[in-house]
Amino acid sequence: MQGQVFDVPSNPQPGFNLNLDELRLVQLSEGQEPVWMTELEKIEAKAKGLRFFDVTENRDLGSSADLRVATKTSYPPLSAHEQVTKVIQTLSTEGPRANLEKFSSFRTRYYRSETGKESQQWLLSKINEITSDFASPSLKSLISVDEFHHPWGQHSIIVRINGSDAADDQIVILGAHQDSTNLWPFLAAPGADDDGSGSVTILESYRVLLASDFHPVRPVEFHWYSAEEGGLLGSQAVAQHYEAQGLKVYAMSQYDMTAWVKRGTPEEVGVIVDYVDSTLTEFNKGLITEYLDIPFVETKCGYACSDHAPWSKAGYPSIFTIEGAFENSNHRNIHTANDRIDISDEFSFSHMLEFSKLAVAFAVELGC
Repeated sequence: MQGQVFDVPSNPQPGFNLNLDELRLVQLSEGQEPVWMTELEKIEAKAKGLRFFDVTENRDLGSSADLRVATKTSYPPLSAHEQVTKVIQTLSTEGPRANLEKFSSFRTRYYRSETGKESQQWLLSKINEITSDFASPSLKSLISVDEFHHPWGQHSIIVRINGSDAADDQIVILGAHQDSTNLWPFLAAPGADDDGSGSVTILESYRVLLASDFHPVRPVEFHWYSAEEGGLLGSQAVAQHYEAQGLKVYAMSQYDMTAWVKRGTPEEVGVIVDYVDSTLTEFNKGLITEYLDIPFVETKCGYACSDHAPWSKAGYPSIFTIEGAFENSNHRNIHTANDRIDISDEFSFSHMLEFSKLAVAFAVELGC
C-alpha cells in the first residue's frame, strides 16, 4: 500500500463531515513528539500501514500515568469455574450472526459519516433491547447505558453493571470499536471483521451475563468506542476522562477482529504481547487455557494498534486479543468493501464464539 494515491474530491461529499485540509496533531511512535498533519495526510499514513494516536483533543492523556504504573496490579488465581462454565454454555452464534448482518449492512460506519451515526444509534438500541429483555429487575437497577459524546457525532457507548461492594471501585472493562473505514473513507466499509466482529462478540457476552443474573462485586463495563480508525479518538477521550476523574481501572481487555481463521492455519487466539500489561496478559492466557476449546499464540501488533493503547498510555493495565497470529489476520479484506461476512468461509462465527467465552470469563473471574 506504499504510495497510495487518492482521487480527492473538489466538493464536500454528501453524508460526510470531513475536512481533508483540517490540521491534526498526530503521535506516530512512543516517545516521539507529535507532528501536525492534515486529515488527508492522516488517511495517507493509515493507507501506508502506519498506526498512530491523533492527540489533538487528548494531549493530557497519561499526565498522571506514573502514579498508576508505580503501583503494580496483581490478579488472583482462577476461582469461578462453575459459574463461568455455566454461563458460556448458553452462548450462541445466532445472535451474533443476526446482529453482524445488520451492523455490517450500513454502507460505512465511518465516524464522520451519517451512516456512522445511524449505526451507532442502532447499536445503542440493540444494547437497550438486550438489557430490557434479559436483565432481571434487580440487575436492571445496577445497569446504566450511556452515550459518551464526541464532537464528530458518532458517540462511544458505555454500559456499566455496578458492583455489590460499594468499597470496591476498581473497574473491569471489556472493549471493542464500533466504527469502520475504507482506506479512502468515502467508499463503502461494511467492517464485518474490523471491528463488527469484536462489537457483537462482547455484545453476546453481555447478553448471557444478564441472562445468568450476573451480579458482580466490582463494577464491570462494556465499551463500544467510536473513531478508532481515526487515530483511537473515542477510546482516548474516554480514557482521558477516567484519568481526569481519578477513576480506578482494575483491568481492560480489547476485542478487535475476532472472526477470521486463515485457510491452512491452526485455529488460535492471538494474544498480543507488545504494548500491553504483561501481568494481565498472563492472566488472560490462563483464561484461554481454562475455558476455551482452542489454544493461544503469542503475537505482536505494534504501536497504537487498537483501543487498549490509550488505557496503557494512561497507566491502566490493558490487553488485546485478536483472531489469530497477527500475520494470519484478515489483512486482505479489512478497510475495503470486501470486509463482509460472506466473503469467505474463513469468516467464522464459531471462532467468534470462543472470544465471547473469553469475554465472559474475563468479566466473571475479575468482576467477582
